[in-house]
Amino acid sequence: MERELYLIAPTVEIKEEYLAFYKEWKESGEVMTPWVIEKDPSDFENMVQYLSSNARGVNLPEGWVPDSTYWLTDENKKVLGAVNIRHSLTELLMNAGGHIGYGIRPSERKKGYATRLLELSLLKAKELGIKRALVVCDESNIGSLKTILNNGGHPDEDFIEEDGNVVKRFWINT
Repeated sequence: MERELYLIAPTVEIKEEYLAFYKEWKESGEVMTPWVIEKDPSDFENMVQYLSSNARGVNLPEGWVPDSTYWLTDENKKVLGAVNIRHSLTELLMNAGGHIGYGIRPSERKKGYATRLLELSLLKAKELGIKRALVVCDESNIGSLKTILNNGGHPDEDFIEEDGNVVKRFWINT
């Protein structure tokens, strides 16, 4: 049976499930994606409030745009992944960040969850008024590249970062 998947706004109600997600990712030693999951959850209520404030554009650092974070959960509220949707793009985001950053916890990869996470995220982006979403990934990230293409990504010009890393850039109509 295929799992039912949901995008939910961060909530203290599933604190333990999120902490298990965070711990697994932290212990993997991998870069945590999207960036918001790097946020220390030891003061969980404060972290959830921070994410909520970002979505409303409240108390943002200079030069930041509002961004909405959602957790991908299954019917048992297990946190499988996370997404961060930027409401607009700065020059940096236009080059290497895009509108949507997402990640699936290490133990749940290669099960099709990233494709579904991006699909659900594009619906949220549309609700935010984003008609065309820029989604990017490193050239070396074959899984993410396939996920973007599976969701109708149209290639744009690559962006080469200062360290030589190639960022593949794609537009997806919402």
